[in-house]
Amino acid sequence: MAGRLPQAWLDELRDRADIVQVVSRYVQLNPKGGRYWGLCPFHGEKTPSFSVNPQRQMYYCFGCHAGGSAITFVMEMEHLDFMDAVKLLAEQVHMEVPELTHSREDSESKSRKERLYEANKQCARFFHAQLWKEESSEILAYLHGRELSDSTIRIFGLGATPPHSDGATRAMRELGFTDDELVSAGISVRREGRVYDMFRQRAIFPIIDAQGRVLGFGGRALGDVKPKYLNTGDTPIFNKRLGVFAANLLKKQRGLKRVILTEGYMDVIALVQAGVPGVCATLGTALTLEQARLLKRYAPEIWVSYDGDAAGQHAILRALDIFEEEGVPARVLDFPGGMDPDEYIKAYGPQSVEQLKPMDATAYRMKREAANHDLSTTEGRTAYAIACARYLAKVKEPVELENYVKQLMLSTGFTREVLLAQIGRTELIQENKRPMYRHAARPLEEKNEGVDTGTSAAEKKLLVLLAEGGVEPGTISAEDFISPKGKTLAQKLLDGMTPAAILEEIDDEDERSRTARLLTSESGAGEQELRMVADCLRVLEKKRRENEINALKEKMSTQQGEEKRGTMMRIQELLAQENRTGRRE
Repeated sequence: MAGRLPQAWLDELRDRADIVQVVSRYVQLNPKGGRYWGLCPFHGEKTPSFSVNPQRQMYYCFGCHAGGSAITFVMEMEHLDFMDAVKLLAEQVHMEVPELTHSREDSESKSRKERLYEANKQCARFFHAQLWKEESSEILAYLHGRELSDSTIRIFGLGATPPHSDGATRAMRELGFTDDELVSAGISVRREGRVYDMFRQRAIFPIIDAQGRVLGFGGRALGDVKPKYLNTGDTPIFNKRLGVFAANLLKKQRGLKRVILTEGYMDVIALVQAGVPGVCATLGTALTLEQARLLKRYAPEIWVSYDGDAAGQHAILRALDIFEEEGVPARVLDFPGGMDPDEYIKAYGPQSVEQLKPMDATAYRMKREAANHDLSTTEGRTAYAIACARYLAKVKEPVELENYVKQLMLSTGFTREVLLAQIGRTELIQENKRPMYRHAARPLEEKNEGVDTGTSAAEKKLLVLLAEGGVEPGTISAEDFISPKGKTLAQKLLDGMTPAAILEEIDDEDERSRTARLLTSESGAGEQELRMVADCLRVLEKKRRENEINALKEKMSTQQGEEKRGTMMRIQELLAQENRTGRRE
């Protein structure tokens, strides 16, 4: 994540942009026990579980397990990428960001992209100014007919195409842009040696990213022009799979508890005008994994609100699968009567939206399956139960699962035992009147201790001591660790990397959380550090011998003659070492 910025400069930035001061701009912190505590900004809570460690320059939430450095904190709060977060922090502490080392090709590519951003920005202004002209009255009337106010039109920068087929192209040429730049930006097209406008006879919807840059445009045709909806194609600065419509507005809304994902630009605009926060739409395509990853940076939960027709319902199911794959909690905001958000607001008023309750993903899937099966027949009920069992097998919480099983019992007539067997959760069936739920779900703290489940307790203690700076140089090396992740993390700490710098290198959010949890731990060693190190090293050495003995035994089963005798001698040697170590202890 840190790119090619000099490590020494990044270290200085972390020192000067003190994490306590950075976090305090967003969270009220109180000192306690060498750390600072406050209410977590990433999830709702009433008791502070969000801690900031000034010595290690990192934060960790014991509730939602978010963790990182000052830079990653700003990335999350401001919805920025790494470089933009670095620039923001550098500006706050009056540090100049050094020029990255670019090849000539990189520099030329960056310059070309900047020209395309500027071309789109100027074209968006041109389209918006065009909307208020007499010759665009039909397009303005269309927007007013959709009950959009002039204020809303200005907020979204909506526009209109000029009457001439090359009006935008000529206007951009006058501003100094070449035909090649206009074609590359997607503003113009070149056919049969002629360059003319990409968008004609359309209302224009600028597509703006979180940094406020115009990436491209969406156009809605009036009259018989085909296609009805047209988006800028992929360009050097725009990929419709990667962004969302209204990302610039999402960025300004901090502390969102959910994001509503709609199917169309007009749905977003209607909901925003109605005062509904946190709304966006995909860019004319089905939801992608990249968009799901982007959206989970803005809120802990997504509400999917697509059109009520068959295509919209299919798209909802696909979106739920993608959010599930990405580990993002998602629900469905299903508008009554199959209406889309825009239609619903017109029929019932803006205040009615906040009264709607979203349906969770499993309930929605079961609802769709019920609509696809004839529950008046045995065959239909059987097929319905089998289909629902596939979804219920993924429900982890026993209480939640019990609720769905009861619903399925009512709609199909099957017994609880039969349904649980189909789901594959027979351990929840009562036996001999024992408690129904014998295995409560364990919290993350028990399941993911340390870097990963393959890192032993001894390795974790050593890593915490290294993070605290409590190990004398030369006492241990990365080779003393057994797990690959333990070796890697130990080597970085031994090389002098700070916990904050290590966390900034980790792109995967879950892995960063696990690593942050480990690095924020306290060893509690005090004056016993040397003894603890020695104890941990003995445990690791013993484990290493056990692993080697087991591997040799497995290898010996396929050996013969001298080779087998040599392996047996090595096993005896390792067992003798084990006995000597045991006597010393």
